[in-house]
Amino acid sequence: MSNILVIDDQEAIRIALSDILEYEKYTVDVAKSGFEGIEMLQSGNYDALLCDIKMPQMDGIEVLEKVHETNPDLPVIIITGHGSVDTAVEALKKGAYDFIEKPLDMNRLIVSVRNALEKKMIVKENKSLRRKIKKAYDIVGESIQIKNIKEIIDRVAATDARVMITGENGTGKELVARWLHEKSNRADNPFVEVNCAAIPSELIESELFGHEKGAFTSAHKKRDGKFQLAHTGTIFLDEIGDMSLAAQAKVLRVLEENKISPVGSNKLISIDVRVLAATNKNLKKEIEEGNFREDLYHRLSVIIIKMPSLKERVEDIPLLTDHFIKMVANEHNMSAKKITDDAKIELQKLPWSGNIREFRNVIERLMILGHETITGEDVVKYAAPLT
Repeated sequence: MSNILVIDDQEAIRIALSDILEYEKYTVDVAKSGFEGIEMLQSGNYDALLCDIKMPQMDGIEVLEKVHETNPDLPVIIITGHGSVDTAVEALKKGAYDFIEKPLDMNRLIVSVRNALEKKMIVKENKSLRRKIKKAYDIVGESIQIKNIKEIIDRVAATDARVMITGENGTGKELVARWLHEKSNRADNPFVEVNCAAIPSELIESELFGHEKGAFTSAHKKRDGKFQLAHTGTIFLDEIGDMSLAAQAKVLRVLEENKISPVGSNKLISIDVRVLAATNKNLKKEIEEGNFREDLYHRLSVIIIKMPSLKERVEDIPLLTDHFIKMVANEHNMSAKKITDDAKIELQKLPWSGNIREFRNVIERLMILGHETITGEDVVKYAAPLT
């Protein structure tokens, strides 16, 4: 049951609002002044606030400002008289959810309260989901290499500088891209990932820049490309070393002009996108062999972050082991198994050609096939023969 606070200096309004909201099965508290209401907000747990705008000593705008300092997710519905509609509109600009004019339309009030509570629930669920996503994409490790990478991310994320992330397959290049986005000013906007190696060369331009209806045989309707979908956010061009030269030329043009042209159109569309790229290839060698444009490389590699292989950071394996045991346990709805020190030592001895991706799979295998406490013998039996 949702808890609602009503702040109004008129007793008749407080009674009317309490009656209608309690009839709708809400729990209602009332305050006759802004000061009293703020005290109740500080000591109670409320899901929505209805507040009169014209009150002595502390008006509704002041209450709104104080609420947003301490509880920015609390929806505030402003109650206003005919003469204060302009002020109520100003309250909306300052973050109020809605305003309702006197005399009160109770049907509109109920709808507004329901919508406000629904929005609060969605915001709460989104924050919870983002916390889970952040945990899933955490960069685990205390080695000097990982500490240096985290430091670079913290310094670079707040800028719009383009970043080239290099490293072997499975080292966690995507994690770096996601953290650069999560720590940036664009974090609330889209993060769009494009695997350039997974898209056929004849479709890559349409995928990136969109197309008009009839632009080619299977273009039955207009489609926005990944750059448009990432507008105001971040686009991550994974495996960019596999992109065709024709597509590279178009990407270069986008970086120079901040505009795209969909396939089959002469129209230019302005975009605001931060570009991150990653590759497991030696792009300088690709440039020498004529497979990658040197001018595009320099455009993309303002900052270069190299992810170390797992063999270069074996001291992180104990931390990674504990991290993936918890992750696998949550995914399979099973209890997290304990693991012995000798098992971790055995894990550190393995070559890990598949890096973190392979390591995570081995931990899952040990969780499923190993003893209740995973031992060094389990590692030798279930991991070593499969590497």
